[in-house]
Amino acid sequence: MKLLGAVLVALALLVPGARGSEASRTCIFQTLSEADHGFCRGDLEVIYPEVGDVSCSYIPKCQGYRQKLSQEWGRPRVRFPWAKKNKKYVLVMVDPDSPNRANPRHRFWRHWLVSDILGSDLRVGRIKGKVLTDYSRPKPSRYSGYHRYQFRLYRQPTHQTVSLSPEEQDSLGTWDLKDFVDDFHLGQPVASTQFLTKNYKD
Repeated sequence: MKLLGAVLVALALLVPGARGSEASRTCIFQTLSEADHGFCRGDLEVIYPEVGDVSCSYIPKCQGYRQKLSQEWGRPRVRFPWAKKNKKYVLVMVDPDSPNRANPRHRFWRHWLVSDILGSDLRVGRIKGKVLTDYSRPKPSRYSGYHRYQFRLYRQPTHQTVSLSPEEQDSLGTWDLKDFVDDFHLGQPVASTQFLTKNYKD
């Protein structure tokens, strides 16, 4: 998807008369800076049907993509081709930059949490399991800059039941992700990725 976008832009610049109608409709999904790119490990894919895999990229403003992401699009398909078919996994989606990256006092803001996902489903991008937090769209506040939306995939220990405490259920913000991971012995993520976006009006 990202490579195709770059090729289309290059062709638009090289082919006479291609500027204007074709070039103006082309969007480039820029890859993240080296520092942010380092978070992306293990070939985890985050797929929104209208644009494809947005892993490790900025969501561009063109084509109204940022607005659609925050107002229209439902939850993405999350695919992990290396999942072990008979194992279970826990998927976490968080914003570590709430209310902004310079002062993330509400870190982590929980956007989606699903446990008991079968590896066979993960391989094809089906997130079926126990939904502990319903998916909520990325909606960065105006003038808060870029926010990272991180996806962390953990292997769920056999016979382990994962849940949220009543206090955690009452609040999405200021979630202690480390305590959650430690409480259920999830260890390090088997794969992780993120995309960056900001308020569509900025």
